Amino acid sequence: MDIEQAGPAVLAELRDALGADDDGKSALGWPAVHAFEARHGVTLPEPYRSFVAEISDGSFAGPPDYGLVALADLPADWGDDRPERVLARPFPLTAEWLWEEDDEPDDDLIERVCNDGSIVLGTDGCGMYWHLVVTGPHRGHVWMISGEGAVPFGAAFGRDTGEPGFAGWVRHWSAGKGWFDAA
Repeated sequence: MDIEQAGPAVLAELRDALGADDDGKSALGWPAVHAFEARHGVTLPEPYRSFVAEISDGSFAGPPDYGLVALADLPADWGDDRPERVLARPFPLTAEWLWEEDDEPDDDLIERVCNDGSIVLGTDGCGMYWHLVVTGPHRGHVWMISGEGAVPFGAAFGRDTGEPGFAGWVRHWSAGKGWFDAA
């Protein structure tokens, strides 16, 4: 997982997998990506950064089930009554946490998991959101966060057979594999 640079082959693979065939017309462009990063105090991990700048800012093709949302957007079912998201604060987890199994879950930590250090890539519906971590030790990793808990994506974490990171997450989806195919 290379989160510092995106090679042309990876970007071509993402373009093909996500149906971005408009020659970059739906891309944000580098000035808009730089402005977003400056406004939020983050540097987006590659290859997602180059994807939104050069290829497409969102995709109807998926993943996830309801498509990849645009960089500055949230899924339609996100709701208006949630706390402010703070991307520059580090994402607080490095391992799976199923808070519904805790007798006394830490509500403040749950709020930080949902709102700090990640952008929302999209939803599979029913309150299941895919996040890309942009700050903290898990920068570049994709996580599934739902009302029950938070689970990192990637074979090293034991729930799936995919490569970690945005490109691995897209490859796994593009191959038609189930999200938790190792569990």
